[in-house]
Amino acid sequence: MATCRGVDVSAYQAAQNWGARKRDEGITFAFAKASEGQRSRDSRFDSHMAGILKAGLVPGAYHFGWPNQDPEREAANYIAAVKPYARPGFLHWLDLERYSDGRNYKGRNNAEIRAWVARWLALVAEAYPGQRVGVYTSGSDLSAGRVPAGVPLWYPAYPWGPASYSKAEGVGRPRPANREPEFWQFTSQPIDRSICYMSAADLRTWAAGDTTEEDDPMAGMSNKEIAAAVWETDGVVGVPLEWTSKGNPEWKPASILIDLGKRVRSLDTKLSAQSAAISELAKALADRDQAVDVDALVARITTAIENVTVHLDVPEEG
Repeated sequence: MATCRGVDVSAYQAAQNWGARKRDEGITFAFAKASEGQRSRDSRFDSHMAGILKAGLVPGAYHFGWPNQDPEREAANYIAAVKPYARPGFLHWLDLERYSDGRNYKGRNNAEIRAWVARWLALVAEAYPGQRVGVYTSGSDLSAGRVPAGVPLWYPAYPWGPASYSKAEGVGRPRPANREPEFWQFTSQPIDRSICYMSAADLRTWAAGDTTEEDDPMAGMSNKEIAAAVWETDGVVGVPLEWTSKGNPEWKPASILIDLGKRVRSLDTKLSAQSAAISELAKALADRDQAVDVDALVARITTAIENVTVHLDVPEEG
């Protein structure tokens, strides 16, 4: 699998010789911390970003999130910080990781964190249309369901301590919580190093996004993730309680469609039988009373049945 190399930095790292890193290490991309929480800005973000852009690397920035604060204010903080640099080809990341004492997750459950993440991503995507917005997060956050399906992932996991790019490139792509990250941060020693699972040329194309039409929301998703996204809607449509069963408690999409097909065929059979019974009744009455108009009687009975049938009118949305 083709890969390319990169690093990320924050105020903890001094100014970098990006040209030398590009030449000697073969890096293609570099990300810098821009902001944290509702007000904090990284003190070296501007100098780091100037060097990254000058070296011609694929640029990106990240925001360290506090899901127990206002997502609107946090997104606004980040959006303002990166405004001088954001452009087609710029990658935006939400750093979703729990402080060791849990202070930035305190008071929030998994569903609330997931909703917070989705809102932050949407606000940044709205501010910078056509530009990629993803999440940097751990396997535990993914397993807990705190990250929406289908978003680009930058995954940190350090199996070796200090490690070279070639070592990371020589092993398989990680699959935390059965999801495939686009980026893997495989060491933090002596600096945060990552590989991207695209060639340098493909990364530049991918990073450029698509400004002519919306991205395919299911691009890069597994079949399981697509199914989860389809059936985890806004709660408007739910599976009736009588459909649940011990054999299939989750009601997978294929099972629901098969069951619906059986129900429709059964209803069609019943309606056909009902129509036949009405016709037979009308003929029987006509045999007893020659004045009975069979066709008119059938029509009147059918109309009466339709009039007492409950119809659900679904308004069109435009």
